[in-house]
Amino acid sequence: MRHLHKGRKFGLKTGRRKSFLKILASNLISHEHVVTTEARAKEIKSIVERYVTYGKRQNLAGMKLLLKYLPKKSAYKVYHELAPRYKDRKGGYVRILKLAAPRRNDGSKMAKIEFV
Repeated sequence: MRHLHKGRKFGLKTGRRKSFLKILASNLISHEHVVTTEARAKEIKSIVERYVTYGKRQNLAGMKLLLKYLPKKSAYKVYHELAPRYKDRKGGYVRILKLAAPRRNDGSKMAKIEFV
């Protein structure tokens, strides 16, 4: 049973899954929107919102946490651009919009994830 086991596996082992989610979150931060599957979008939503919350601290500890989890360019963008944009907002920095058309080759449900 999977009691208290959060998250999706995506058919990947731990290291590859962490790397995959890190790259997907970094792409979302750099482009500010990404079209991907619903499962992937739901998985990175909480991760990216946590990063924005770290950036909202506007102190050295928050910046170091961002640099720990993200590439330098993405971490700086969160800290200097995205976090000040949401300083008055309590949460919910990212929205998921479900797209009507499924992916063509395997029919999986698609979604667009973007910053509010």
